[in-house]
Order: sequence, then C-alpha cells, then structure tokens
Amino acid sequence: VALTILAVAGTALVRATEAHVDQVRGLQVRTIAQWVAENRLIELELDPSALFDGTDRVEMLGRTWNVSVRVDATEDPDLATVTVAVAPDGADSSAAVLTGFVDIGRAAV
Repeated sequence: VALTILAVAGTALVRATEAHVDQVRGLQVRTIAQWVAENRLIELELDPSALFDGTDRVEMLGRTWNVSVRVDATEDPDLATVTVAVAPDGADSSAAVLTGFVDIGRAAV
C-alpha cells in the first residue's frame, strides 16, 4: 500500500514539475519575442526610411524569429502606427505583439 501511495505521489510530482518547466519555457519565448519586437520598433524609429509592411527573419539568442511589420496611417501625416508581431520560427501564432508610433516626417528631412 505504501509503495502504491509513493508511486501515485511521485507521478503527480513529475507532472507538476513538467507543467512548471513548460510554463517557464513559454515565459522565456514570450520575453525574447518582446525584446525582438522592441528592437525592431526602435530600429524603425531610428531609420523611418526603412518603414514598410512585410515579414523578416531575425536571429536572436540562438533562435530564428519571424518578424511581421504592419504600418497604418494616422490623422497626423508625419506619424505612422506600427504594429510588430514576433513568432518563433515555425510557430503559427505570435508570441509578442507591440504597437508604437514612428515619426515618418523625419524620413523626408
């Protein structure tokens, strides 16, 4: 009886540990994806002439990330809304989405 109780408790402990590891791994992916999105938005703020809709691949921390950029006009002709979505290579959904503004009036100067 004691061995059965230990076996059940051991199995439950292993499952709880696996769930925790999966959560930590997911948090790591989302954190790195957020960094990639922030980097891309800053790159576009520094060089607004490179602003375009499209998808690119970026290498960061030993992984490949798909970075999608969507540019939308605002009421101010010198300002654009930029949405950056980042997904790990091969993933179907984005791990991070970041929206910001870029001063496109600087690109003409």
